[in-house]
Amino acid sequence: MSTHTSTVLLFRNTMRITDGHLAAFRRAIDAAVTFAQQHGPQLMVETFVDEQRMLAHSFQLYQDSDAVRLHWRLADPYIQEVMQHCRVEHFEIFGTPDSDVAEGVRAALGGDGGVTFHPRIAGFVRFAADAPGEQRPRM
Repeated sequence: MSTHTSTVLLFRNTMRITDGHLAAFRRAIDAAVTFAQQHGPQLMVETFVDEQRMLAHSFQLYQDSDAVRLHWRLADPYIQEVMQHCRVEHFEIFGTPDSDVAEGVRAALGGDGGVTFHPRIAGFVRFAADAPGEQRPRM
């Protein structure tokens, strides 16, 4: 398989947390991530917060554009709840989504503003097994 034809997509969403909404934002993110872990198609979801600057950074890894569409269908109520407490400051897509997903992101962000696309050159993904007793690499 050519390293240039991978369908893997990594999203990085930088959000500006609304003043006075940090606790509610944290609760909404926790609920959204819990839902995604139990029901979502993402291979990985990680969210980090910079309380001093009131910024949050969310990373989501998808197998392909179909997984992104499934996420949107399943998680819309959770996305809406999170967005009550922040606004997207910048959205980056690493990889090449199909035109439907690219347009969906643009539309959600109000046109091209705030989204950048980064085509993939090469790489791989390695996850430790989640089975009990499996050795996991320490970070």
